[in-house]
Amino acid sequence: MTTRAGFIALIGEPNAGKSTLLNRMVGAKVSIVTHKVQTTRARIRGVAMEGDAQLVFVDTPGLFKPRRRLDRAMVAAAWGGAADADVVVLMVEAHRGITEGVERILEGLEEIGQGRTIALAINKIDKVPSEKLLALTSDLNARFPFAETFMISAEKGRGVDDLRKWLASKLPEGPWLYPEDQIADLPLRMIAAEMTREKLTLRLHQELPYQLTVETENWEERKDGSAKIDQVIYVMRDGHKGIVLGKRGETIKAVSQAARAELEEFLDRKIHLFLQVKVRPNWLEESERYSEMGLDFKDGNG
Repeated sequence: MTTRAGFIALIGEPNAGKSTLLNRMVGAKVSIVTHKVQTTRARIRGVAMEGDAQLVFVDTPGLFKPRRRLDRAMVAAAWGGAADADVVVLMVEAHRGITEGVERILEGLEEIGQGRTIALAINKIDKVPSEKLLALTSDLNARFPFAETFMISAEKGRGVDDLRKWLASKLPEGPWLYPEDQIADLPLRMIAAEMTREKLTLRLHQELPYQLTVETENWEERKDGSAKIDQVIYVMRDGHKGIVLGKRGETIKAVSQAARAELEEFLDRKIHLFLQVKVRPNWLEESERYSEMGLDFKDGNG
């Protein structure tokens, strides 16, 4: 049997549906999905099997105009992920079409596109009529020589199987890179931190999504098969701490319950989750925080 394996980078603007597509391909919730932009901070890899091929997805942060150090590190990680991949898939939202952000990404593709297979996936196709889709497809293909174009709905799963089969056929021949039962190469500590951060983001909406980070400080396996997980939520100001805790600790309690439930489902065992909030005014400038998120602190220099 000839096996294939390789890396596939999903790139696009924030909210283009990259994490939703990754989860749909992998069949498990590996990359966090929220309606907040820029939630995927690290290059989370999900592993999917298609016949004799192993598809390793590099889910890059959304590409946007960087303003702060964290932004710059995220954008560098996204382009780094694309440059390291065997196949790149550019995701564009059907109803938003060619935005200023998409134009910037197309320019970036010119630089990294040499000798690389790059496909186009137009997502959220249920939001526009077919004639508009055809016009968008021809416009995008006139701007860049995509190897193939796919019309998909990552959320509903339409077109996803075709895309996965095609991707599998484009990967180089070689041994699998991961054991078959492994779906993400991110340490579980980091996945657990991401799940808690997702719950905070959903709960706090506008208030301080990028002013906080979550780290798993301790993970203790217990004899009864359960695990005790201690996490710290770092915020930048005392006022933020109050927002995260909520009135009489209601917010943190709700976040903790939701994160624990999701962790138990993901790990298929009982979890004891303990959260505490600490104020670290300069966490955005501390290199260890970046390492925890799988980003390179030096990439943030601008």
